[in-house]
Amino acid sequence: MNTPCNAVICGPDSREETPISSSPAHPAAAIPARLDRLPWSRFHWLVVVALGITWILDGLEVTLAGSVAGALRESPVLQFSASDVGFANSAYLVGAVTGALFFGWLTDRWGRKRLFSITLGLYLLATAGTAFAWDLPSFVIMRFLTGAGIGGEYSAINSAIQELIPARRRGWTDLVINGSFWIGAALASGASILLLDPRIVDPEYGWRIAFFGGAAIGLVILWLRRFLPESPRWLATHGHAEEAERVIEGIEHRVEAQGHHIPDTPPVEAHVHARKSTPMAEVFRALFKTYPQRTFYCLVLMAAQAFFYNAIFFTYAMMLTDFYSVPSGRVGYYILPFAAGNVLGPLLLGRLFDSWGRRPMIILTYSASGILLAATGLAFEAGHLTPTTQTLCWSVTFFFASAAASAAYLTAAENFPLEMRALAIAIFYALGTLLGAVAPWVFSLLIESGSRGQVLLGYLFGAALMLVAALVTIFFGVAAERRPLEEVARPLSWKAPPLEPGR
Repeated sequence: MNTPCNAVICGPDSREETPISSSPAHPAAAIPARLDRLPWSRFHWLVVVALGITWILDGLEVTLAGSVAGALRESPVLQFSASDVGFANSAYLVGAVTGALFFGWLTDRWGRKRLFSITLGLYLLATAGTAFAWDLPSFVIMRFLTGAGIGGEYSAINSAIQELIPARRRGWTDLVINGSFWIGAALASGASILLLDPRIVDPEYGWRIAFFGGAAIGLVILWLRRFLPESPRWLATHGHAEEAERVIEGIEHRVEAQGHHIPDTPPVEAHVHARKSTPMAEVFRALFKTYPQRTFYCLVLMAAQAFFYNAIFFTYAMMLTDFYSVPSGRVGYYILPFAAGNVLGPLLLGRLFDSWGRRPMIILTYSASGILLAATGLAFEAGHLTPTTQTLCWSVTFFFASAAASAAYLTAAENFPLEMRALAIAIFYALGTLLGAVAPWVFSLLIESGSRGQVLLGYLFGAALMLVAALVTIFFGVAAERRPLEEVARPLSWKAPPLEPGR
């Protein structure tokens, strides 16, 4: 494992260097190395659970949107068309883009932990409000605000995961957490089976209860996150060296109290200026001048997986109801094996991203996803599939696609400097999602046409995007496995340490 570059924190005034210490033994200098040397413990599981729940909520929201599509169209109050449902789903994605950019910008300024409460509070209010929608505009507005809360969570949480998890397990952990989206999908599908069954619940109230349930789950997250600290890396680089030291000491004490031995790891010194914020001009200079190839690479990965997922997942319920005559109340049964494939992909393939490496695994997962989706589309167009075999084809395809999509978030998070990490995640998520936001609406129109040939064209386009992303990875992929974040992307305020006397 490579030895990390660490930070000696300097004064907040970037015009004049006032280093705390030039010694690599200074606590602020050692923070990254101290985090990376920690053995896996209950603290890290807390990070996984408390932060991973965000993806569970997103999976819950997106799956509900797909599962209740039939109920929304049959509702005597709403009476949505297929294009209305697709438009509302696109509004959720546009909200997620807006929230990611705005809250990502705040996350790099205010810290990771503070934004957890703000974004989660917005989500709780908006998803509860969705349950009381009375027409298309009110439903669309609530879906937009729900997406804004979830989008804001993405940037704050991905950056925190990257900064709290040891480098040797960063890939697997990040993939598994992103893959937990499908636990929420499974929960939503199971709930939809009951809540959309007219023999159990009035269809007009079932979908409302389903959305309100998301807010109830969110309340549990508020309690769990009370036990998570602010990122010591963020504190140190924003002029809070003493607080960063208290946080890292607290984490180490928690780990030792659980019976773990913490090995000694001598840090390598790197000097940075502490700063309260990073000018946007410096952010764009890093994106387009310092790391232009990484910028292009991350955009391709995010855009390909966003279109791929949004096109298929937001419209799977309409596929089953319109082409296979599956009753809307039974759609939930078909999402369970689909969700299982998506959870198992990152869980089983994730460790290979840390051992075999980022580049070969991204090539494998993206190319396999594209080839399998194209094969599924051809079999569907030829009429060879039933509802069951269609679902099985989706499950196998998204076993690889889930790991590929999670790898896109991992790549965007770890390939840019700490001072702009949350905003970088937000920018790539926003650009990728904007390109993919039209997918639900376009695919709903293709499905509404009743033509299998037109649906096949959409499938082939999504498959082609994934294959292009795999090709781009061959040339621009970054070998970030098991490397400290400060080595993968040097901090923006880094400066070479002064020479020792006599050298």
